[in-house]
Amino acid sequence: MIQIEDLHKSYHMGNNSLHVLKGINFNVKEGELVSIMGSSGSGKSTLLNILGMLDEADQGSYTLDGVAIKNLNEKIAAGYRNKFLGFVFQSFNLINYKSALDNVAMPLYYQGSKRKERSQKAMHYLEKVGLAEWSHHLPNELSGGQKQRVAIARAMASEPKVLLADEPTGALDTTTSYEVMELIQQINDEGKTILIVTHEDDIAHMTKRIVNLKDGVIIDDKLVNQVKANANV
Repeated sequence: MIQIEDLHKSYHMGNNSLHVLKGINFNVKEGELVSIMGSSGSGKSTLLNILGMLDEADQGSYTLDGVAIKNLNEKIAAGYRNKFLGFVFQSFNLINYKSALDNVAMPLYYQGSKRKERSQKAMHYLEKVGLAEWSHHLPNELSGGQKQRVAIARAMASEPKVLLADEPTGALDTTTSYEVMELIQQINDEGKTILIVTHEDDIAHMTKRIVNLKDGVIIDDKLVNQVKANANV
């Protein structure tokens, strides 16, 4: 599903250059649930931005579902993001003046779906995350956990190949974090490929594989015995 070969990325600030990614080799098969860990400055956010087509590597190759991701203009990159990727963020990134239903339907608008189809599909995914009864509530009427569930439903609505989650439990308390991870595990069990950036060891062990970054290189990449989130809820 994802093939990364010899990925390098540097940022230039005046006369200085910061080499953030230093030859990353990384493959993810369809249906995997992978966590990416590393301290601040390790390169995990840069890697996620490249995977999400929000940034481009200086050197190396990135292939997603058989498509080489290289030299894309913003219009093509946006189209690929909408087709291939669903995003879940720590800060939820919901539109405050739109209902849960309208937030979930938003990616479908950009895919050109008709209004009725958008609403039906959005409601289907809200039901999937257990929030059908909250469909007409605004984000400020929802708890943190409910907001993240809406964000996950929105990410799923466009039926992406891969879900990218950037610290999806970072703004949540422990109990709510585990509830969100239980939902992510369920989605993965249905076959969805998911990558999670996290700094929380307990959350990482709820995935099936942990990749550790340090100073721009992968120092460890191992399969783990997955801890089921509902055992902790």
